[in-house]
Amino acid sequence: MTTTPAPSELPSRYDPQAIEAAIYARWEKGGWFRADVANPAPAYSIVIPPPNVTGYLHIGHALNNTLQDILIRWRRMQGRNTLWVPGTDHAGIATQHVVERQLWRDEKIDRRDLGREKFLERVWAWREQFGSRIISQLKRLGCSCDWSRERFTMDEGLTRAVLTVFQRLFEEGLIYRGDYLVNWSPKLQTALSDDEVVHKEVKGHLWHIRYPLEGGSGYIQVATTRPETMLGDTAVAVHPGDERYAALHGKTVILPLMERPIPIVPDAFVDKAFGTGAVKVTPGHDPNDYEIGKRHDLPFINILNPDGTLNENAGAYRGLDVPEARRRVVADLEARGLLVKVEDHVHSVGHCYRSGCVIEPYMSKQWFVRMKPLCAPAIEAVKQGRIEFVPRHYEKIYFHWLENVRDWPISRQLWWGHRIPIFECFDCGHVWCDIEQVPERCVKCGGYNIAQDPDVLDTWFSSALWPFSTLGWPDQTPDLAKYYPTSVLVTAHDIIFFWVARMIIMGLKFMGEVPFDKVVINPMVMDEHGRKMSKSSGTAIDPIEVIDEMGSDTMRLTMASYPMQSRNISLAEKRFESFRNFNNKLWNAARFVFMNVEDLAPEDLAAGPDPAALELEDRWILGALARAIEQAGAALETFGFDAYVDTLYKFIWNQYCDWYLELVKDRLGDRELNEAGRFSPASRTAAQVVLVTVLEHVLRLMHPVAPFITEEIWRNLKGRYAAGAGTANPTTAALAAETIMIAPWPDEAGVRNLYESENKDKDAIRDMIDFCTMELVMESIYRIRNIRGQMSIPPNMAVDIAIVSPSEERLRLLRAGEHYIRSLVSIGELQIGAETTLRGFASTGAIEDVVVYVYLPEQLRQQERLRLEKEIARLEKGVAGAQGKLANEKFVASAPEAVVQSERERLAKMQSELASLREQHKALS
Repeated sequence: MTTTPAPSELPSRYDPQAIEAAIYARWEKGGWFRADVANPAPAYSIVIPPPNVTGYLHIGHALNNTLQDILIRWRRMQGRNTLWVPGTDHAGIATQHVVERQLWRDEKIDRRDLGREKFLERVWAWREQFGSRIISQLKRLGCSCDWSRERFTMDEGLTRAVLTVFQRLFEEGLIYRGDYLVNWSPKLQTALSDDEVVHKEVKGHLWHIRYPLEGGSGYIQVATTRPETMLGDTAVAVHPGDERYAALHGKTVILPLMERPIPIVPDAFVDKAFGTGAVKVTPGHDPNDYEIGKRHDLPFINILNPDGTLNENAGAYRGLDVPEARRRVVADLEARGLLVKVEDHVHSVGHCYRSGCVIEPYMSKQWFVRMKPLCAPAIEAVKQGRIEFVPRHYEKIYFHWLENVRDWPISRQLWWGHRIPIFECFDCGHVWCDIEQVPERCVKCGGYNIAQDPDVLDTWFSSALWPFSTLGWPDQTPDLAKYYPTSVLVTAHDIIFFWVARMIIMGLKFMGEVPFDKVVINPMVMDEHGRKMSKSSGTAIDPIEVIDEMGSDTMRLTMASYPMQSRNISLAEKRFESFRNFNNKLWNAARFVFMNVEDLAPEDLAAGPDPAALELEDRWILGALARAIEQAGAALETFGFDAYVDTLYKFIWNQYCDWYLELVKDRLGDRELNEAGRFSPASRTAAQVVLVTVLEHVLRLMHPVAPFITEEIWRNLKGRYAAGAGTANPTTAALAAETIMIAPWPDEAGVRNLYESENKDKDAIRDMIDFCTMELVMESIYRIRNIRGQMSIPPNMAVDIAIVSPSEERLRLLRAGEHYIRSLVSIGELQIGAETTLRGFASTGAIEDVVVYVYLPEQLRQQERLRLEKEIARLEKGVAGAQGKLANEKFVASAPEAVVQSERERLAKMQSELASLREQHKALS
């Protein structure tokens, strides 16, 4: 149980480094992140996309985890039973590579020198030493995960889940072993799935080669981008409808360099227009040739060793690597007069996603999952709306992958990972699965000559089980019953097929239910020019460096401020500075409030503001707060994180800090002066109550995205006012919570109750009038200040002002706010009416049909003319743009009606202001 902090002055400068670590430690010590399965409130759960155990926090992690934490903190404040499951992925290829590299660097040995068991001990030791690095960095970001439930894809529980799934799929015939052409990484010496291959456009060549017909009666010419693979050719194929080669069907050619006869086969796959219309067929090293080979029962010859060098099937080229073999083959063909020509050719080449080496199609015995039977339910789940992608257009990627899926190669030639629980007897050939023990003898013949499969499972196999394995499956745990299906998955679009689709497949297969209701796809983060970030080019942004310099809240606000609908976002470093300034603005506003409410009693705050003592600005800011609460909630409900941040920014900076704090300063002056008649004591107290109430609501509204600064200021408020009795003011009720994390999410209705009466219709009308009055008054003040600034009028120099409009309603609103104009601008004479009687030269600004005249010295006339011309040009450009958009039939037909109507209103406003400015410019000529 935490104690109420004593109130203290906030330091003059906001220093996140001075508070963040201590605040996070208090949260952890208090157990505020922990989920309680016995809590009867509706569950809201998220499983973290597990970062690699080898990883550091990068900018993509910062974005993704910020969004997840916003959702968890928001729902926690709403009273939901929230669980955010953290954890890390064992990252088979990456982790083994890191440890092998370390072994060679430090001891000049490789894993084979150690042996499998000793090597795995080294990997586990590395994981114990470095595996928590990214977890500590997630804590620096402020992630409120339930760390008591942290999981690792190779911990005991998840390993049992992985082996159980493998056994069930194997027993159902959905896992099988077969010789298959796989994507082979020679550098890593392991098979990769299609999704782990990155295709890049490469400038290469197209070699045209003569294959002599058997018997010496001529040649057939083929074209290839990989001449070294001809050493494994077992046929030449032509299109059955290609009349050029009709007479050659069934004939034989002599394979150059290898001197073996191979047949000419007709196959419809061949493109008659490509090259010569005849293609060499290498079933052991090309996926398309593999299919041709199966159709024509051709031999499959493998010419490669696992390390990418050529093997004994390559004859005289044995032992060469691929580039050298290519050079030798081409040279030998040319020497024999069989190389016809060489053309430049750009083509797509697969590369290993991890090592970057060129992928070799390679015949290998691997384990596969039959995907077609598993995909149908996953397709239907999304079509039926049981899972929704946000944005929706990502469903197309999902459907395309599932509808064109190939069987999934799940075996990897590694030592680090879940070892495949398959055993084979070399006496009788029996193959079986055992997940309970390592058997000593064959279960069929009793022989001892048995061995376990040496391969491990693809890392994505264990990740596919993450939503239910982390909750205790295969046991039927209370966590599984309470928190599955999870509520939402937040992830990036590049792993929709790697991970998202497979989680849906496995969830439906083993839980009978989808693993989550929503899939929110966040953008990829690029540099400010839209290019991929890179350490080597100096464009990578390290989130921890930003946090060290500007604080976690700055990082979080910045990342959440970008539109989520975009595929990519271009991150500019100066945007961090903008949100650091925003946090400083809030901090200084809180200091201003605390300095001006030292004599406000907790009981006065708890009672709420006296409605009779509320001024126009009080009702306006409370109404604006209610609207901000409504807008922020609506934005989060639809995962509009940028709209949520925009709402906070506009309300806190523009409305609360820039306007309300300025408007109430007079009422917060010396008490004796107020009692002397400027403002009543009740008005002063009302202003104090509203200041604190709005600040406290703002802190709760902002907490999900900026948890540290809001907790620090809120705890100071709690120390001052938590003792207040009564429930009239929701602020006092909220301050009863032990931390802002579990204080209630702000309620729009609760705010409106502070200034509304029982006559809701009358209140709604007054609320609208207050809003219109303040907006018009603020626009008028802005125009006056803008003109003074552009004309370099000193702040203390009083000038005459006239505000003119033909609308009596607008004039009434302006007169109601006249005292604000006088208090915030240095004014000589002020006229508000249908016309002005003031004489002299005036600079003007327009607000629809309202014209603001600022009377200036005559020598500034030419400067005003130039200013008007600049403003007219700006408006003319805006009008042309809006007219063009509204003339676009596609925009009008496809955009929401509210958006189209808003554009029409914007155009009408600009046209009105433009007409007014043209008249003013004409009068100056």
